[in-house]
Amino acid sequence: MSTATAGPRSGAVLADLLPASRVRDVALVLGGAALTGLAAQLSVPVPGSPVPVTGQTFAALLVGTTLGAGRGFLSLALYAIAGMAGVPWFAGGGAGTAAPSLGYVFGMLLAASVVGALARRGADRSVLRTAGTMILGEAIIYAIGVPYLALATGMSATAAIAAGLTPFLIGDALKAALAMGLLPTAWKLVDKR
Repeated sequence: MSTATAGPRSGAVLADLLPASRVRDVALVLGGAALTGLAAQLSVPVPGSPVPVTGQTFAALLVGTTLGAGRGFLSLALYAIAGMAGVPWFAGGGAGTAAPSLGYVFGMLLAASVVGALARRGADRSVLRTAGTMILGEAIIYAIGVPYLALATGMSATAAIAAGLTPFLIGDALKAALAMGLLPTAWKLVDKR
């Protein structure tokens, strides 16, 4: 007969394993925003699309799952607000509010919250649950980003899907696979302590 694991793992996200304090939470929020900004600089243009392939979405989902819904949302809100205010840390060093890819940033806010809430319920502890969590997070980002892209550029829905979704599916599958390896492995390492 097995019993549920008690202690810090039950209902916790990885960041909760650090000693609790306001300083920790502020550092985690700042660090999550900075990680997302740095990952956005890993940017590769996609021919025919105003949206590049970046590490930004992976970082946003990783921030959400490791920090939890509240701190993940705050990290991505800080990232979005600072970038819109002029900090050049959107994809490829961009900033401001005129980018047609800004909708993806807004989608990351919601996605970080959702995957963070799911991680608190154990969705980052196994390969299959992590895969589902990452796929849901990506779907949320696209559900906001693609319509925003269409509105910002005047593209039709079909053109926005072709430019803002289709070219990114293989990369997103690779990002999900990376998360499927990282997050459950981190929990296994924690359990061995």
